[in-house]
Amino acid sequence: MYKLLLVEDDNSLGYLLSEYLGMKDFAVTWAKDAAEAIVKTKTNVFDLAILDVMLPDMDGFELSQKIKGVNPELPFIFLTARSLKIDVLKGFSMGAVDYLKKPIDEEELVVRINALLSRLVQDQEEEEHVSRYEIGDYVLNMDNFDLSYKGQPIKLTGKEFDLLALLAKNKNQLCTHKEILTTVWDKNDYFNKKSLNVFVSHLRKHLGKDPKLSIVNVSRRGFMLRIEE
Repeated sequence: MYKLLLVEDDNSLGYLLSEYLGMKDFAVTWAKDAAEAIVKTKTNVFDLAILDVMLPDMDGFELSQKIKGVNPELPFIFLTARSLKIDVLKGFSMGAVDYLKKPIDEEELVVRINALLSRLVQDQEEEEHVSRYEIGDYVLNMDNFDLSYKGQPIKLTGKEFDLLALLAKNKNQLCTHKEILTTVWDKNDYFNKKSLNVFVSHLRKHLGKDPKLSIVNVSRRGFMLRIEE
């Protein structure tokens, strides 16, 4: 469920939008002024902010910059009754991903939010996509789903590949039991935790040809793929 910050000082419109977006399966936090919005961005994580331009204590343009100071990655949409082209251009120059003029059409707002979030997620996935991980003398190919040692392929099961990919992505960092189980098995329970130990043992054998590599068991916490330089 996406989390939205709605900043709107008009009680009627704020209530209407928060209720409507809630019915569309968004988790909405409604702030009625800039000061409250800034506090909420410091204490919550949001996927998108919807900012009214005309606020009682600070205009939405200034608020957007304050929010960027707290969370520079948070995208935002401006809502405004002003239709001057210069205001629209100013909004986009501030980093807005969209700009809607009042009166707001709730259905259009939802369509735009879904389109924006879908595009942002896709952009993030493309940016984060890694085609291969070099693990000492091994190469984990993310596109072909295989592991090789100095050019020689090593057969992995699906779960072995997913587990090694997670460890490689976080090499030299702890991956907790919960993170591994929910990512690889989609469920954090006792039986999968027992299976995890077996899969780690298999990976240790697969990676045994390179003495610089080890999968370390951090007691009661998780595992770490350690690569000695």
